[in-house]
Amino acid sequence: MSAYPSFPGEEPYDTTRSVEAERAHRKRVCALGYRIFAAMRWGQLGDGHISARDPIHTDHFWLLDWGVPFHAATVDALVLVGPDGSVKDEHLEPTGAVNTAGFNIHSPILAERPDVVAAAHTHTQFGTPWAANVQPFRAISQESCAFVFDQALFDDEEVEVLTVDGGKRIAAALGTNKLVMLRNHGLLTVGRTVESAIGWFVMAERVAEVHVKAPDGVAISDAAAQVAASTLALDEAGWRAYQWLRRNVVPDATVVD
Repeated sequence: MSAYPSFPGEEPYDTTRSVEAERAHRKRVCALGYRIFAAMRWGQLGDGHISARDPIHTDHFWLLDWGVPFHAATVDALVLVGPDGSVKDEHLEPTGAVNTAGFNIHSPILAERPDVVAAAHTHTQFGTPWAANVQPFRAISQESCAFVFDQALFDDEEVEVLTVDGGKRIAAALGTNKLVMLRNHGLLTVGRTVESAIGWFVMAERVAEVHVKAPDGVAISDAAAQVAASTLALDEAGWRAYQWLRRNVVPDATVVD
């Protein structure tokens, strides 16, 4: 039995879909994720991206078309990005453009982590300044426990990520974790669902805020943090965080259709 029961009318975490239905679902959640980020006032300078692996062409992934504001994200505004960086529609016909850094970061991560469906990254009020400390999260808040045993540091000065090699180094630093702090840059999260990657990112930003505001906060013990992590660190917990965000921040989900 799931520790996170579904809301009325909501599909459960472990819903099985056809590949065509899964593609539609991932694209819709991805577009809603950009809307959630916009509501947080993130990405207003064109910084950041959310990717969703295509379930049919699994070496391709969906990103928001270049130049589309996060608050205007729709399913039709997403483009399919190939492993060579070319931008296509769902029929693999050339179209649109892509954030170059988005390709450089997301493509190596998704290639290196076949278990990952999505990645999320943008520059935020607390994640970026905390990343400048080049220090991991500590268990100084409840949400911190979701990450303290599942995080990595990318201690590298390539903040622009102008090359795929830079993305490969990020993927190597991330390893098997769900969060990597990019030195002097910000946070990046991955998930086994598009929902969880988005939920983890927003939760990680909340954790970064606690660290910035209470840098000398007293951490709980590893044993106590492990107890909290036994439920908070599950991929399903990130998925559940997305459900709350979507219901609260974008209550009319039809805006992306």
